[in-house]
Amino acid sequence: MTSPLPKTSYAQVRQALLERAEIALLDVREEDPFAQAHPLFAANLPFGRIELEAWSRIPRLGTTIVLYDNGEGLAEPAARRLQALGYQQVSLLDGGLQGWRDAGGELFIDVNVPSKAFGELVESRRHTPSLSAQEVKALIDQQADLVVLDARRFDEYQTMSIPSGTSVPGGELVLRARAHAPDPRTRIIVNCAGRTRSIIGTQSLVNAGIPNPVSALRNGTIGWTLAGQTLDHGADRRPQAVSPELQAEAALGARAVADRAGVQRARLADLDRFLTEPGRTSYRFDVRTPEEYSAGHLPGFRSAPGGQLVQETDVAAPVRGARIVLVDDDGVRANMTGSWLAQMGWEVWVLDAVTPSDFSETGQPLPRYPAPTRPVDWITPARLAELLEREAPATTVVLDFTTSANHVKRHLAGAWFLLRSDLQQGLARVPRAKRYVLTCGSSLLAKYAVEEVALATGAQVQVLEGGNQAWADAGLPVEQGERTLASPRIDRYRRPYEGTDSPREAMQAYLDWEFGLVEQLGRDGTHGFHVI
Repeated sequence: MTSPLPKTSYAQVRQALLERAEIALLDVREEDPFAQAHPLFAANLPFGRIELEAWSRIPRLGTTIVLYDNGEGLAEPAARRLQALGYQQVSLLDGGLQGWRDAGGELFIDVNVPSKAFGELVESRRHTPSLSAQEVKALIDQQADLVVLDARRFDEYQTMSIPSGTSVPGGELVLRARAHAPDPRTRIIVNCAGRTRSIIGTQSLVNAGIPNPVSALRNGTIGWTLAGQTLDHGADRRPQAVSPELQAEAALGARAVADRAGVQRARLADLDRFLTEPGRTSYRFDVRTPEEYSAGHLPGFRSAPGGQLVQETDVAAPVRGARIVLVDDDGVRANMTGSWLAQMGWEVWVLDAVTPSDFSETGQPLPRYPAPTRPVDWITPARLAELLEREAPATTVVLDFTTSANHVKRHLAGAWFLLRSDLQQGLARVPRAKRYVLTCGSSLLAKYAVEEVALATGAQVQVLEGGNQAWADAGLPVEQGERTLASPRIDRYRRPYEGTDSPREAMQAYLDWEFGLVEQLGRDGTHGFHVI
């Protein structure tokens, strides 16, 4: 008989956060319901992706883990799954999300909330300079002496950008701004899609002592759109190279900021001690660009470009209270990234005295995944195509566990989109079959659903070799659209600041929400942020 799972109260979670003890508070719902309401430091680890993400995101098996849902019945099976993966301190939040609310716990909406709330706190404390969309457009129209630096990822920048803007992701700004604006009289405008990365990017340049006048584009591309101004699409302006002289100058400023923020210094010899210290989790991040990381990185370090790491710390490091170790090869990016993480309440160390030979691994490390709970019966694309062609309809049904966005974009003809978190309800919407073939982009995730589908249906269950990609590569029939959705599209929250077709009302509501985050932080009282 399975023993009952222990419960952890709201008060115990809150105390752990206040003491900066290690704790992973995990919301196991899909991303959209998570974004509708969750505690400040909750991290989203959807039930259906535990096997793919748990070991990399929560590397220490002795971590205190508290799981919750909102009555969907996902938390307990998720806890059992984590226990099967070797985690030893797993409990359920007493009363789930409703219990948190009933105990007086503050609830936040949207994603990456710790970073966004922190950005608003920075602006309120430091009065980060900013200009409105109308003011920036007037400067551009007047051909004023200015550069516009876009602090988002390059793919976001390409989707929509400020006219004349150049992609310089946030972690690169202090390193590269002088190369883009060598004349100290040149005004630098930093933008993102909304507010956070504009604020943090601008304040980074101010903190590091850039002599140029610097301003955030107030409200980013959202503000630009709400002002009725036209964005560019498909822009391709990349960051400029940096001379050794400018790098050295930037490194001095970045180190000074890191020291003020309380960033600690480590050497390679310290890493072994960190990794063997009982009761401590150590995240190791290389904050350079993905291209630099792939060309050569330190063994055991994960790629996490600095600007995105600050923006998405809850994704990269869901164990609040853990140690974070950062590395670069220039003395700028790790120090600047570390300065922000330290202000956000993390214990941060920057690795010093590394040499080019230390960056000895190339490419992307192979992730470590658990074995499926049931042996997998594989079927080739050619064999599946043959069965679908010669058998009676619905004898074989294909279940697609890819993301809903990928399914709508392209899927096997007739395949049904299904979420593991919605398995029973989803299967009720799918034709009954003698055989179910599971797939996803590569079938990596699909193979973990074999036992669940077999138990739910009593039918034969197979997995498509190579998944949807192998099927498409073989030239077999594909289709697009939402006609075969057995589960709702709740696996991804539609951000009001992404893409080009969000309603204006949603954009304005998002800005209004951000403006209220400082007050919410005060009510919550667990953040531990300090702004230098």
